[in-house]
Amino acid sequence: MALTIFSTFSPSVRANLGVLFAAGLCFWAGLAGLLPTLPLFIETLGGSGQQIGIVMASFAIGLLVARPALARLADTRGRKRVMVIGLSAIALAPLGYLLVQALPQLLWPVTLAGHTFTVNGSILAMITIRAFHGLSIAAFVVAYSALVIDIAPATRRGELIGYMTLVNPIGMALGPALGGFLYEAAGFFVAFLVMGVLGGLGLVLVLRLREPYPPASADGSPQGSDAHAFWSQLWTGRVRTPALVLLLVGLAFGTLSTFVPLYVREVGLALNVGLIYTASAIASFISRLVVGRASDRYGRGRFITASLAIYSLAMGLFWLADSAPLFLLAGLIQGFAAGTLVPMIAALMGDRSSPRDRGRTFGLAMVGFDVGIALAGPVFGTLADTLSYRGIFGLSGLMTLVGLAIFITASSKDLPHSLRFALGHGQDVYAVATWPVGHPQPRAGRD
Repeated sequence: MALTIFSTFSPSVRANLGVLFAAGLCFWAGLAGLLPTLPLFIETLGGSGQQIGIVMASFAIGLLVARPALARLADTRGRKRVMVIGLSAIALAPLGYLLVQALPQLLWPVTLAGHTFTVNGSILAMITIRAFHGLSIAAFVVAYSALVIDIAPATRRGELIGYMTLVNPIGMALGPALGGFLYEAAGFFVAFLVMGVLGGLGLVLVLRLREPYPPASADGSPQGSDAHAFWSQLWTGRVRTPALVLLLVGLAFGTLSTFVPLYVREVGLALNVGLIYTASAIASFISRLVVGRASDRYGRGRFITASLAIYSLAMGLFWLADSAPLFLLAGLIQGFAAGTLVPMIAALMGDRSSPRDRGRTFGLAMVGFDVGIALAGPVFGTLADTLSYRGIFGLSGLMTLVGLAIFITASSKDLPHSLRFALGHGQDVYAVATWPVGHPQPRAGRD
């Protein structure tokens, strides 16, 4: 029966998980609530398609710069402290965006290599605040995932991750719908202010959390080599392929999160863009309820493979979309794919790490996602100015197909092992042997 895992925990652990879940809802709703409105807000400041892409991508640049330090901090100083940093960014960034609107319009002509162009001071300010906003994902997602994995029994890790990451689709359903409604009813000020309040509420909740695992520094574990070791682990077998897959998926996700409002307008539809994100979130919710538990029994590989194939289908439908039903269908399919892929990657990296390096290992894999989002905005934004927004969604679909090919052929130590693992007929050779006696690591299928 679903959700029976929670009955196996003590009342104090269940209460801790409840507080963690509520904080996660505040985080994702506060973050996602800006998705339907922020590109439009940047446009009111005089931003072109390319500049909108650059501002939105600055989120990932800040995220990428902060990721190594915050991943190490989650291991050495505790998950709770890092979640506080993430929710502080959620609370403060919307207020920063509103302050930019109050700034005087500053335009500077700049000549470079014989070409003169104009620098918009408001866009520069938005880039800075958007980069600060990126701290939120770098901090909260790694620390949240690591804390859930710390609590989860090894034999039911995928199940608990699946349930606890429901905060993502629920928050992504509520946030954009709420943000879009508030914008339509009261404008940018109220919409942004409410998102900041959600971040503040999440911050209050996180302060009540208790960590079951002491930070590495608390028991005298060495830390001196962490900074050097972080990047040296990126190209190891256990991290390399998940990071590459997430890089390519990040390109597609960055396109979705940045350009859907502008694409819908280009097509000429009178559609509340928040409904597309809501459709995605509903499908993501459904997939997380079942996939995590199934992966504990049948292994992670087959579910990652399927999710990448489905993601490619979704991007293809976005490319073809010319009506509201088709946009909503594409959102549903994309949500189902994302709701399978993200928990499976989290569980996979949990399988491949120990508590002492869990933050670093998951953080390294997520670097690929960060880079993908960072590149999607400026690269596809520039292409959109010449190819149209429809064209860049087609290119994003090609990126996820490449990710599928990489995972099938390079998910393990060699091609035969990779094919078996990716297609559900072999175990993960990189998994850390932390399962209790009598409980083997998640199976890939029946022999």
